[in-house]
Amino acid sequence: MDSLSNEAMVKKYADMVYRLALVRTGNSWDADEVFQEVFLRYFRKKPVFTDENHRKAWLLKVTVNCSKKLQLSLWQKRFVRLDESIPFTEKEDINLFTYICRLPQKYRDVIHLFYYEDMSCDEIAQLLGRKPSTVRTQLTRARAMLKEILQEEDYV
Repeated sequence: MDSLSNEAMVKKYADMVYRLALVRTGNSWDADEVFQEVFLRYFRKKPVFTDENHRKAWLLKVTVNCSKKLQLSLWQKRFVRLDESIPFTEKEDINLFTYICRLPQKYRDVIHLFYYEDMSCDEIAQLLGRKPSTVRTQLTRARAMLKEILQEEDYV
């Protein structure tokens, strides 16, 4: 099934991988690190996929795992983050990203995967190793938290 060249595959999935890495890590430096690691693993392992959904799921899972590994590293525990400007063109995108990053990690994950990657609760559950009912509950809680944050900031 692997009919995509490496360059075409990166072009097709680069935004998806980077967005998820950015949501999971909260900054562009770590997102860049995760992005590179995901595609390095892809090129080294040369996995064979049954279809494009299988390829997408593999990339998302590896992105989640690489993000998790980076966050658990000793370097991250001793690292103090500097403020960075987020490279979005629309003010609404910047604000929304900032508000989403204020959510706990487990809620950021489900919000991003559901709304930005158009994944179902069952797909998210499989990707993150959670029960579908847990994902639905987290999605409901994430929406409520985000709504509360937006109301506090007079965004809505």
